Amino acid sequence: MIEEINQTYPKAYQAIIEATRNTAFSMSSDVLTCSLLKTLAGAKPNSRFLELGTGTGLSTSWILDGMDKDSTLISIDNDSNYLSIAARFLVTDMRLDLRCIDGGEWVEENKDLKFDYIFADTWHGKYLMLDEVINMLNPGAFYIIDDMLPQANWPEGHQEKATALVEELEKRKDLHIAKQCWATGILIATKKGI
Repeated sequence: MIEEINQTYPKAYQAIIEATRNTAFSMSSDVLTCSLLKTLAGAKPNSRFLELGTGTGLSTSWILDGMDKDSTLISIDNDSNYLSIAARFLVTDMRLDLRCIDGGEWVEENKDLKFDYIFADTWHGKYLMLDEVINMLNPGAFYIIDDMLPQANWPEGHQEKATALVEELEKRKDLHIAKQCWATGILIATKKGI
């Protein structure tokens, strides 16, 4: 087995990659991570999905590709320039609701909503407001984060933040956790039942 993607890429993926190259955006999700996001999305039929940190929509396209026709995805980002790329290529998918808003503001306004799958790919829901976002998970729901292994674009001191986050998640009694030293470093948790 090798780290190679031998599955169909989402239709919009290549166009989003090309549009992203013309920007300063440097936080695109790794394609291996994206393939996992798609696979896990396929395990949640008729479900509510949340992505915190749309960026230009690369991971969004993979999540949508794995979702069934009866599922919905809310994807949040605070940068309208990057979000406009996602909108340009994904807006025709009626399952998708793109929101341009600060992640913390959105979580605060919607903390009573429940989801079956949350991909937290920005500060809110990962390093900030972790409890609020974990509380948005239905029993059995996935909570997914990436970039847990050192990355070239990390600022000084970020390794300590990532390590502390993993330690905090490991202490929680409401999650089952699997850590994967693969791709950019992925942590997948499922919310325990009541």
